Amino acid sequence: MRKFLILLIALCSTAIVNAQSTYSRAIGVKVPGGFSATYKQFLTETNNVEAQLTLWNKGYRASALYEFNFYSFKNVEGLAWFVGPGVHIGFWKDNYQKDYNSRADFGVDGIIGFDYKFKDIPVNVSVDWQPAVTLVGSAGFTPSYGGIAVRYTF
Repeated sequence: MRKFLILLIALCSTAIVNAQSTYSRAIGVKVPGGFSATYKQFLTETNNVEAQLTLWNKGYRASALYEFNFYSFKNVEGLAWFVGPGVHIGFWKDNYQKDYNSRADFGVDGIIGFDYKFKDIPVNVSVDWQPAVTLVGSAGFTPSYGGIAVRYTF
Protein backbone atom coordinates (compact mmCIF):
# COMPACT_ATOMS: atom_id res chain seq x y z
CA MET A 1 0.00 0.00 0.00
CA ARG A 2 2.84 2.37 0.85
CA LYS A 3 4.52 1.79 -2.53
CA PHE A 4 1.18 2.40 -4.28
CA LEU A 5 0.73 5.74 -2.48
CA ILE A 6 4.28 6.83 -3.33
CA LEU A 7 3.69 5.93 -6.98
CA LEU A 8 0.38 7.83 -7.00
CA ILE A 9 1.98 10.95 -5.51
CA ALA A 10 4.81 10.77 -8.05
CA LEU A 11 2.34 10.49 -10.92
CA CYS A 12 0.34 13.42 -9.61
CA SER A 13 3.37 15.65 -9.23
CA THR A 14 4.68 14.98 -12.74
CA ALA A 15 1.41 14.92 -14.64
CA ILE A 16 0.30 18.53 -14.31
CA VAL A 17 0.34 20.39 -17.60
CA ASN A 18 -1.02 23.78 -18.58
CA ALA A 19 -4.55 22.70 -19.37
CA GLN A 20 -7.95 23.23 -17.91
CA SER A 21 -11.43 21.87 -17.96
CA THR A 22 -13.57 22.99 -20.89
CA TYR A 23 -16.71 23.11 -18.72
CA SER A 24 -17.56 24.41 -15.26
CA ARG A 25 -20.59 22.30 -14.26
CA ALA A 26 -22.10 18.97 -15.27
CA ILE A 27 -25.17 16.98 -14.30
CA GLY A 28 -26.06 13.44 -15.28
CA VAL A 29 -26.36 9.78 -14.34
CA LYS A 30 -23.96 7.04 -13.28
CA VAL A 31 -24.39 3.25 -13.43
CA PRO A 32 -23.94 0.39 -12.29
CA GLY A 33 -24.21 -0.24 -8.55
CA GLY A 34 -27.67 1.22 -8.47
CA PHE A 35 -28.79 4.33 -10.29
CA SER A 36 -26.87 7.49 -9.38
CA ALA A 37 -27.62 11.12 -10.06
CA THR A 38 -24.33 13.03 -10.25
CA TYR A 39 -23.47 16.74 -10.16
CA LYS A 40 -19.95 18.06 -10.76
CA GLN A 41 -18.80 21.66 -10.07
CA PHE A 42 -15.30 22.94 -10.84
CA LEU A 43 -13.84 25.20 -8.13
CA THR A 44 -10.60 25.91 -9.98
CA GLU A 45 -9.29 24.96 -13.42
CA THR A 46 -8.15 21.56 -12.13
CA ASN A 47 -10.17 20.85 -8.96
CA ASN A 48 -13.85 20.01 -8.62
CA VAL A 49 -16.42 18.73 -6.16
CA GLU A 50 -18.86 16.00 -7.08
CA ALA A 51 -22.12 15.03 -5.37
CA GLN A 52 -23.76 11.67 -6.00
CA LEU A 53 -27.11 10.28 -4.88
CA THR A 54 -27.38 6.54 -5.50
CA LEU A 55 -30.71 4.71 -5.34
CA TRP A 56 -31.25 0.97 -5.26
CA ASN A 57 -34.11 -1.31 -4.21
CA LYS A 58 -33.34 -1.23 -0.48
CA GLY A 59 -32.26 2.37 0.12
CA TYR A 60 -30.00 5.20 -0.94
CA ARG A 61 -26.47 6.52 -0.49
CA ALA A 62 -25.20 10.10 -0.76
CA SER A 63 -21.53 10.80 -1.53
CA ALA A 64 -19.49 14.00 -1.65
CA LEU A 65 -16.08 13.94 -3.37
CA TYR A 66 -13.21 16.37 -3.95
CA GLU A 67 -11.36 15.57 -7.17
CA PHE A 68 -7.97 16.62 -8.54
CA ASN A 69 -7.89 16.57 -12.37
CA PHE A 70 -4.72 15.98 -14.40
CA TYR A 71 -4.59 16.75 -18.13
CA SER A 72 -1.66 14.45 -18.89
CA PHE A 73 -2.79 13.24 -22.31
CA LYS A 74 -1.47 16.00 -24.57
CA ASN A 75 -2.51 14.18 -27.75
CA VAL A 76 -6.13 13.70 -26.65
CA GLU A 77 -7.91 17.00 -26.10
CA GLY A 78 -10.63 16.77 -23.45
CA LEU A 79 -9.22 13.69 -21.67
CA ALA A 80 -8.15 13.88 -18.03
CA TRP A 81 -7.58 11.48 -15.19
CA PHE A 82 -8.69 12.32 -11.68
CA VAL A 83 -8.24 11.18 -8.10
CA GLY A 84 -9.59 12.35 -4.76
CA PRO A 85 -11.12 11.72 -1.32
CA GLY A 86 -14.72 11.82 -0.21
CA VAL A 87 -17.36 10.79 2.32
CA HIS A 88 -20.64 8.89 2.14
CA ILE A 89 -23.77 8.32 4.19
CA GLY A 90 -26.35 5.67 3.40
CA PHE A 91 -29.75 4.48 4.61
CA TRP A 92 -31.46 1.20 3.74
CA LYS A 93 -33.86 -1.50 4.89
CA ASP A 94 -32.44 -4.78 6.17
CA ASN A 95 -34.99 -7.51 5.44
CA TYR A 96 -33.13 -10.09 7.52
CA GLN A 97 -34.08 -8.53 10.86
CA LYS A 98 -37.64 -8.58 12.17
CA ASP A 99 -37.25 -5.55 14.45
CA TYR A 100 -35.11 -2.46 13.90
CA ASN A 101 -34.68 -3.22 10.22
CA SER A 102 -33.70 0.31 9.14
CA ARG A 103 -29.95 0.83 8.96
CA ALA A 104 -27.53 3.66 8.34
CA ASP A 105 -23.83 3.89 7.60
CA PHE A 106 -21.15 6.54 7.25
CA GLY A 107 -17.64 6.32 5.87
CA VAL A 108 -14.87 7.60 3.64
CA ASP A 109 -14.42 7.12 -0.09
CA GLY A 110 -11.63 7.38 -2.59
CA ILE A 111 -12.08 7.86 -6.32
CA ILE A 112 -9.84 7.43 -9.35
CA GLY A 113 -10.83 7.49 -12.98
CA PHE A 114 -10.84 9.05 -16.43
CA ASP A 115 -13.00 11.92 -17.71
CA TYR A 116 -13.58 12.84 -21.35
CA LYS A 117 -15.34 16.00 -22.56
CA PHE A 118 -16.53 15.87 -26.16
CA LYS A 119 -15.34 18.87 -28.15
CA ASP A 120 -18.44 19.81 -30.15
CA ILE A 121 -21.29 18.68 -27.91
CA PRO A 122 -22.05 19.53 -24.25
CA VAL A 123 -21.47 16.00 -22.94
CA ASN A 124 -18.79 14.37 -20.85
CA VAL A 125 -18.27 10.71 -20.03
CA SER A 126 -16.28 9.35 -17.13
CA VAL A 127 -15.35 5.93 -15.84
CA ASP A 128 -14.15 5.51 -12.26
CA TRP A 129 -13.46 3.22 -9.37
CA GLN A 130 -14.78 4.44 -6.01
CA PRO A 131 -13.77 2.15 -3.13
CA ALA A 132 -15.29 2.92 0.26
CA VAL A 133 -14.49 2.22 3.90
CA THR A 134 -17.60 2.31 6.05
CA LEU A 135 -16.72 3.37 9.59
CA VAL A 136 -20.16 3.51 11.26
CA GLY A 137 -22.95 1.04 10.61
CA SER A 138 -22.12 -1.89 8.39
CA ALA A 139 -18.37 -1.35 8.88
CA GLY A 140 -15.89 -2.66 6.36
CA PHE A 141 -14.21 -2.16 2.99
CA THR A 142 -16.33 -2.10 -0.16
CA PRO A 143 -14.23 -2.22 -3.35
CA SER A 144 -17.19 -2.52 -5.73
CA TYR A 145 -18.39 1.09 -6.11
CA GLY A 146 -17.70 2.99 -9.29
CA GLY A 147 -19.09 3.01 -12.78
CA ILE A 148 -19.70 4.98 -15.94
CA ALA A 149 -21.20 8.48 -15.84
CA VAL A 150 -22.72 10.48 -18.68
CA ARG A 151 -23.31 14.17 -17.97
CA TYR A 152 -24.67 17.28 -19.67
CA THR A 153 -22.04 20.04 -19.33
CA PHE A 154 -22.63 23.77 -18.98
